[in-house]
Amino acid sequence: MSDLPVLHMKGRVLVGPEDIRDELWVIDGRITYDHPRDAHDIRTVDGWALPGLVDAHCHVGLGTHGPVDADTAEQQALTDRDAGTLLLRDAGSPSDTRWIDDREDLPKIIRAGRHIARTRRYIRDFAHEIEPDELVAYVAREAQRGDGWVKLVGDWIDRDLGDLSACWPREAVDAAIAEAHRLGARVTAHCFGEDALRDLVEAGIDCIEHATGLTEDLIPLFASRGVAIVPTLVNIATFPQLADGGDAKFPRWSAHMRRLYERRYDTVRAAYDAGVPVYVGTDAGGSLAHGLVAAEVAELVTAGIPAVEALSATAWGARRWLGRPGLEEGAPADFVVYEADPCADVRVLASPRRVVLNGLVVE
Repeated sequence: MSDLPVLHMKGRVLVGPEDIRDELWVIDGRITYDHPRDAHDIRTVDGWALPGLVDAHCHVGLGTHGPVDADTAEQQALTDRDAGTLLLRDAGSPSDTRWIDDREDLPKIIRAGRHIARTRRYIRDFAHEIEPDELVAYVAREAQRGDGWVKLVGDWIDRDLGDLSACWPREAVDAAIAEAHRLGARVTAHCFGEDALRDLVEAGIDCIEHATGLTEDLIPLFASRGVAIVPTLVNIATFPQLADGGDAKFPRWSAHMRRLYERRYDTVRAAYDAGVPVYVGTDAGGSLAHGLVAAEVAELVTAGIPAVEALSATAWGARRWLGRPGLEEGAPADFVVYEADPCADVRVLASPRRVVLNGLVVE
């Protein structure tokens, strides 16, 4: 046993929605359920413990105008950590954040490389902007830069059309997704509208971000293919403001964005009811603040997803989907402690009592 203090978590340990234990121990940064007989320096924490929360769609190293400096990226990661979000799926960033992996005090990150977008069809300075004949090569590049994920921009406003439209022809996404899978990476795509969804799902995509364009005819296809969605409802809440800004120049796009916003809860609930996997993501970075996971879980509950399932979408289920452990024997000790049962009221997620990362209590 090392010289690090042993941590004793007492109360209710939510290993899973059906697996609740009375205590765990942390030795050398790892979880054990075996009482250490020779421990002397013991620190006790009590309350309700959950695995470190997951934000499955965020952007560390990205700001309103593109990449940010390391100090700003560090503050983004610290904000997430202090909110109890200890595992981040970075869904596209132009910044190199590998240095975060060497910091024991910062959340763990699963990267998707940099966004891959069509020329002039995304936010300036965020993405690689390319044409369809380059897509396979760029997907291969970002698959090798990332941590098992690649991020496409599946749709965006077409200024000539004045509305959302798909960015890529079907043959391009077929080849690109096949290449990512050949290299062992999963693929996700930003999609607000309806047009791009069928081609992406039939091409074998693994996940869709936002997914506001899901319709009754598309939901069974998602469910049968096991394609997950990350609704980012705290981001969709900005649609009316975006639409107001586009009324004069792109009235068709603005009206479309308002319709997507108005049906957002119905869309998410219909997807959940059909068996589509739903996970928590905030779209933090860019224009949205970090640390919003509790608000996103509350939004899923407002949409009609049962509280325990909404909790799983940021805890047990999300970690399983991303291939990372929770509170299993021997797992890294990344967990959050609350005053009350989050299964009974997800609003307690907004006020962590203690955050434990790599076995150390964050003060």
